[in-house]
Amino acid sequence: MSNKILQINFKFNLSASELKELFSHAVDAIAKFPGLVWKIWIINEDQKEAGGIYCFESQQALSAYLESPIVANLKSHPAISQISVKHFDPVEDLTTTTRGPVPIKTA
Repeated sequence: MSNKILQINFKFNLSASELKELFSHAVDAIAKFPGLVWKIWIINEDQKEAGGIYCFESQQALSAYLESPIVANLKSHPAISQISVKHFDPVEDLTTTTRGPVPIKTA
């Protein structure tokens, strides 16, 4: 199996501190999600855009995450809109040269 990268971006209509507080309630569930290797949280406060870059052990783990209550709650939250979901394969040889977290190892 090869690792899969997931990118989720969205717009938000809260302050950045309110958004961080909102996500503090999900961070443990995300951290414990089966098949998640790591997640990088991202935010652009000026553009009111945030999201995450995730690494999963497999396509099955990534798909299970997208079908989980975590993502369902994100999609249904009234302060979140314009959700973009993209799947990628890591380019390990080039990423290694630029000191990215590859070869990606599972936890």
